[in-house]
Amino acid sequence: MTTDRLQRFRDRLALPLIAAPMFLVSGVELMVAACGSGVIGSFPTANCRSTGQLDEWFAEIETRLRRHEDQAGRKAAPLCPNLIVHRSNARLEQDLAVLLRHKPEIVITSVGSPAAVLKPLHDAGALVLADVASIRHAERAAEAGADGLVLLTAGAGGQTGWLNPFAFVRAVRAFYDGIIVLAGGISDGRALHAAEVLGCDLGYMGTKFIATHESMADDRYKRMLVDSSADDILLTTAFTGLQTSMLKPSIIAAGLDPDDLPARGAIDIAGDIDVAAREKRPKRWRDIWSGGHSTSGVTDVLGVEDLVARTAAEYRKGSALRPQHG
Repeated sequence: MTTDRLQRFRDRLALPLIAAPMFLVSGVELMVAACGSGVIGSFPTANCRSTGQLDEWFAEIETRLRRHEDQAGRKAAPLCPNLIVHRSNARLEQDLAVLLRHKPEIVITSVGSPAAVLKPLHDAGALVLADVASIRHAERAAEAGADGLVLLTAGAGGQTGWLNPFAFVRAVRAFYDGIIVLAGGISDGRALHAAEVLGCDLGYMGTKFIATHESMADDRYKRMLVDSSADDILLTTAFTGLQTSMLKPSIIAAGLDPDDLPARGAIDIAGDIDVAAREKRPKRWRDIWSGGHSTSGVTDVLGVEDLVARTAAEYRKGSALRPQHG
């Protein structure tokens, strides 16, 4: 496992963990709490209504983290924006310009090759991690020069991959010596330690951060995660056109049958003639919520600091385990 690229901020991490970037969930409060607690805080730039608001978010987070560092006497973990690099992102160039001004230490790219943004981000001093859902995507991102790969495996929330994490990590590690981040099913500190043993440098934790006081998620969403288990996660293409992990109870609450969903990508895409009727339709992410297989590990709604402390204790216990033979 290669860790030298992370060496510059390893002493600022309470855990080798990224609070995963989640659409309409990861905001200023969650970033400040995660980074201040020693976890890399990541948020989609698309969570900001405009490039101007993205600039404002950066300024506020940076100011509050400096204040936290002064009080705590230690540097916070890095802030890590998540940039969609697909041509469908009309704000790509403008958002990239904001990132280059604020010089984040890490950037995660999504939905496509990071090739077009690698040089400017590298020139600004950022490590670039590309999320990938297949071996071929991993090979292409590695060839482009990504510093790290986020492996979207079976069990991750939102739009996800289908590969088994054991097989995916080992296949990628066979040809790639950069940073590997495992996304999918990390529900506690022991699982995080297992990801390291498997060959990863960092893990993603998303679902459990949804159910924190600081997340932007609806309180009903947080409670639904507490009340649900992995059996309540449905992998479907109905809402985005891509394989997406969604909470069955939210689908039912929206008046839909999880066992009889419309065709691929049909929900919330075809327009209604009646504007008022269209507005009342259930919308993905806003009314129909996502979760990963780690939903089974969500037992209560916590503050981020408490979640990180609990995860760190589990991680230490997992690290102390030794294989038993005989």
